[in-house]
Amino acid sequence: MARRWQMVSQGEPLQMVEFEPAPPGPGEVVVEVAGCGVCHTDLGFYYDGVRTNHALPLTLGHEISGVVTTAGEGAEDWIGRAVIVPAVMPCGECDACKRGKGTICKAQKMPGNDIEGGFASHISVPARGLCPVDTDKLAAQGLSLADVSVVADALTTPWQAAVQAGVGEGDLVIVNGVGGVGGYAVQVAHALGATVVAIDVVADKLAAVARYGAALTLDAREHDPRSLKGAILDFARENGLSTREWIVMECSGTAAGQKAAFGLLTHGGTMCVVGFTMDKVEVRLSNLMAFHARLLGNWGCPPELYPGALALVEEGRVKLAPFIEQKPLDEINEVFRAVHAGETIKRQILVP
Repeated sequence: MARRWQMVSQGEPLQMVEFEPAPPGPGEVVVEVAGCGVCHTDLGFYYDGVRTNHALPLTLGHEISGVVTTAGEGAEDWIGRAVIVPAVMPCGECDACKRGKGTICKAQKMPGNDIEGGFASHISVPARGLCPVDTDKLAAQGLSLADVSVVADALTTPWQAAVQAGVGEGDLVIVNGVGGVGGYAVQVAHALGATVVAIDVVADKLAAVARYGAALTLDAREHDPRSLKGAILDFARENGLSTREWIVMECSGTAAGQKAAFGLLTHGGTMCVVGFTMDKVEVRLSNLMAFHARLLGNWGCPPELYPGALALVEEGRVKLAPFIEQKPLDEINEVFRAVHAGETIKRQILVP
């Protein structure tokens, strides 16, 4: 019998229920879950009152990897294949999808929000957009299939932000907030040839990314807005980097972080809003006009970009192992508590 852990109401212990996966319909598959990462979006649903699109009870979890066990008509070729399930699955048929704008597809499905999620032994999803995984290539990097569950959001989200912003050789990229998503943003920007400045308020996080792509780390607690920008300007000048056209990736998902990131905009600069918060921020939008700058939103990642993000892992250009930790799915309530309390630095992956 399959199992899943459901959120019944906000803040109440997640409850394990047994279920029988429904036979997949045309174009659908059932995936036996290898691992599901714990994202701060899950904590937003659970602790902060962010509403899910699907009524409760609901199984959370949208960073999913596993093996296809059964398939409906037209999806039979997926049976037995190792896959990553996209965190956001566009329909592929609407006008937005056909114009390459799947992230704003009105019919998109997000596990753990629109449909039952991945904190389970099995999940039923559309086959469209599944990202195949070569487990031999993972093994060569010392990784398991469960490990790459975090590709589905923690890696692909900053990957899309970098692709959308046009990060490339010689750019100066500032990553504000280097936790689960921001840590991979540092590695992605570095892999694309940028010089990366990392900002956070947790010394251990800064020390970790200093070993994996950050050329400069700054503790935001030691700076006011003016000195923070000044420190980066000094670094740019000392290293022959541009003092304009910086790319700022705001990954903290906090009001203070978003305000600080906006203050780092330069002439021709780009700010990518990657982290999420329900809090409001007061900024002077005219800076965008005066600096001829860009402010870019970033919702999920189109499935067609997943192979490029996975390739960074398979080639060893982005390291997962130092930033992840597997825990049994049965410990989900304790893991949620620990992540919410800030007791863990590594991305937690729950394994059925």
